[in-house]
Amino acid sequence: MNEELIIVNSLTKKFNNITAVKNISFKIKKGTIIGLLGPNGCGKSTTIGMMLGLIKPSSGTVIINNQNIENNRTNLLEKMNFISPYVELPKKLTVEENLKVYGRLYGVKNLKDKIDDLMEKLNLVDFKSRKTGELSSGQKNRVSLAKALINDPEILFLDEPTASLDPDVGDYIRGFIEDYASNNDATILLASHNMNEVERLCYEVLMMKNGEIIDKGKCGDLVNKHGRKNLEEVFLKIVRE
Repeated sequence: MNEELIIVNSLTKKFNNITAVKNISFKIKKGTIIGLLGPNGCGKSTTIGMMLGLIKPSSGTVIINNQNIENNRTNLLEKMNFISPYVELPKKLTVEENLKVYGRLYGVKNLKDKIDDLMEKLNLVDFKSRKTGELSSGQKNRVSLAKALINDPEILFLDEPTASLDPDVGDYIRGFIEDYASNNDATILLASHNMNEVERLCYEVLMMKNGEIIDKGKCGDLVNKHGRKNLEEVFLKIVRE
């Protein structure tokens, strides 16, 4: 069995009188892709923010590679990265300039070669000199993925990585994520509303509702448990209960 790389224990976050995340606990084994599912506003992005050390928990801990993220954020983030639709890249910088900035922040060696490789693989070459603020939402998504991979992260948090992409590009990106995870033994937490994407990529899923994890397991096991035909039907059942 793979070692438990990430341990989330009794994690809670309150904003004033609102509890966004309520006492959740789970573990993620090294080299696996885990899905984090739930309706908008259920606490997924807040959970990811706490796991990245960007949001301070009201209580509970996030342990990554045997280190508490709160006390070791700088060290741990060197081999972590993320995509979030709520965090935009600097709009007035070009695609290439954005990648140079983030590459330097992470101290990436042979940065020009790395950027050229990512732009080629993610089909960014044709608009590398355009300002990020001028791009379509789908193009921005691909630039964000390039940013997220600039430091060859061992741990990757993906919040809606294929949102706003057309089916062909979305399928290519899913294949790209699969290959990256396999070739780099990467550990990935994927938040998505695309159930076909989750079934394709994820080893297990966590189901969130109202800030709590209300079910978890392998996709097929959850489908059987809830007596549904597929994961999307399971998702709709849980959301509507």
